[in-house]
Amino acid sequence: MRHYENLVIVKPTFTAEEIQASIKAVEEVITSNGGEIAATNAMGMRKLAYPIDKNERGYYYVIYYSVAPAAIAEIERRFRINEDLLRFVTIKYDSNREIKAWNSLVEKANKASEAPKAEEAPKAEEVSATETPKAEDAPKAEEAPATEAAAE
Repeated sequence: MRHYENLVIVKPTFTAEEIQASIKAVEEVITSNGGEIAATNAMGMRKLAYPIDKNERGYYYVIYYSVAPAAIAEIERRFRINEDLLRFVTIKYDSNREIKAWNSLVEKANKASEAPKAEEAPKAEEVSATETPKAEDAPKAEEAPATEAAAE
């Protein structure tokens, strides 16, 4: 099993659900050919360097995986057939130095995918915590002008 990275660019004209379906199809191609997906990184909608099929933007998605070298030909063939993809590139990590770099990229991608989930949970708690003190602050705000009026 060798380590690979695929960057795919999905058409920007799709809705969010259609983009996710295309990404699931790409991941299914890899897993159906014996690949093990280590990490994924959704880079989002970005401007292309040059228009591709009259599209100036594209949804970038990176997949890090391990698979037997013989399966790469079939994976790339299925990517070429898929009309949802504007472009794709397959990068092979072969030497020990490259594999170390692949491992660090996988760690970064996993941390990046976990970070939004960790950030979303405190925000929900902060909202409920902030709403409660605001309700408590409201009576104090009403009392403050009364004490200022009494001081005048």
